[in-house]
Amino acid sequence: MGCCISSFLRETHPEKDQTRQTHHQHAPVLHPPPTVGVDPATGGASTFAEFSFSDLKAATNNFSSEFIVSESGEKAPNLVYKGRLQNRRWIAVKKFTKLAWPDPKQFAEEARGVGKFRHRRLANLIGYCCDGDERLLVAEYMPNDTLAKHLFHWENQTIEWGMRLRVAIYIAEALDYCSTEGRPLYHDLNAYRVLFDEDGDPRLSCFGLMKNSRDGKSYSTNLAYTPPEYLKNGRVTPESVIYSFGTVLLDLLSGKHIPPSHALDMIKEKNIMLLMDSHLEGKFSTEEATVVVNLASQCLQYEPRERPKTKDLVATLAPLQAKPDVPSYIMLGIPKHEEAPSTPQRPLSAMGEACSRMDLTAIHQILVMAHYRDDEGTNELSFQEWTQQMRDMLEARKRGDYAFRDKEFKTAIDCYSQFIDVGTMVSPTVFARRSLCYLLCEQPDPALRDAMQAQCVYPDWPTAFYMQSVALAKLDMHKDAADMLNEATTLEEKRQKGGRGS
Repeated sequence: MGCCISSFLRETHPEKDQTRQTHHQHAPVLHPPPTVGVDPATGGASTFAEFSFSDLKAATNNFSSEFIVSESGEKAPNLVYKGRLQNRRWIAVKKFTKLAWPDPKQFAEEARGVGKFRHRRLANLIGYCCDGDERLLVAEYMPNDTLAKHLFHWENQTIEWGMRLRVAIYIAEALDYCSTEGRPLYHDLNAYRVLFDEDGDPRLSCFGLMKNSRDGKSYSTNLAYTPPEYLKNGRVTPESVIYSFGTVLLDLLSGKHIPPSHALDMIKEKNIMLLMDSHLEGKFSTEEATVVVNLASQCLQYEPRERPKTKDLVATLAPLQAKPDVPSYIMLGIPKHEEAPSTPQRPLSAMGEACSRMDLTAIHQILVMAHYRDDEGTNELSFQEWTQQMRDMLEARKRGDYAFRDKEFKTAIDCYSQFIDVGTMVSPTVFARRSLCYLLCEQPDPALRDAMQAQCVYPDWPTAFYMQSVALAKLDMHKDAADMLNEATTLEEKRQKGGRGS
């Protein structure tokens, strides 16, 4: 079973392989947590991975037409199949035409770029295949169809108003996350790109984060709904993504495809009720509908600079969420997804038990008692490097240790940060301790980054995986947390057999 993150970092930043041997290296800076994917060989928890074509061919039953899940069918240029790996986990596989990405290196780089992103509002990318002429993407499989299917082709019931508002805010949050993290371009945003996961929660497909071709242009499914500036230059901009979001809002309001120009005429004439989906049978708030209509109108402005930013979308839609405690599967009218929780198949150590219980106090006590025994061998300092700077750095760590022991966690964060920022030494234990401090200060995002950093320094250290598990659970990413707990337990078991504790 491979390490969840270290292999990805080695692939994209080969110089990080030398981190443990070369103490001059500054601690690597990570961005959002990379996708926890699946190992192509074993199906176990792993990093964003490169799959072989034979793996994906087997998973999709030789790319059987029965496994196609693209709603445009077999005539689509880039088909999407569902597939099942050896561990019985379902995946979505997008198969490109051979001409779409002639340069394998460019395709791999683009896929890795998207693979760095991980968010609960995205159907995340977990791998790719670049085998000969084959170009494929592998993503988390969303079993409950698309927004287009539920809005336009429903059989049992239409989507209720509260669920439509939830779709709007969740997709706005996904776009805002991508924009904030430096990937603001989303290609061909429409109702087919919005998917529903096993719990009925709406997610934005990661496939739209990939360029649609080697020249960076995006080819829309319907020119009548594309941003006006796209018709001039054929390129997607952050502002044109907002325009496309406006068309999705129109879909949610009306329950059908309405050309933006026609919808804007209706809005100007204040015929909002004519715009609303008759299948809602009046079961919606006029005030809320007016807010959404006005937001759609802003998104669909002809001048790109007049459209709102992604953070404005979130700020406008967030107050409209009236049923935050009602599960999505109930609002969507689908059966509850039942799946046995993923739990380790072997006894847990004291650290494993504490992490599985989310017992931060117990974790703190274990880290205090462990001291720095697992840092042995991560730094080999020459005599010349015992400078005043080194002494100051070690003094900062010592102050951090005292604060950590005395449960002064904000002080410990400051002191450990001084030690880390110098970068002459790298310490997995310091990252693990600062990670716990962040968790105790209700900051799970930096806690996860620190736990990942600990793994970068020490790729097979169970504690790094245990801390990632706790941070992921705090971020409500419970399946990933369970996978990480399994990974930590496996590593710990191997180390115990080898005679070295965690």
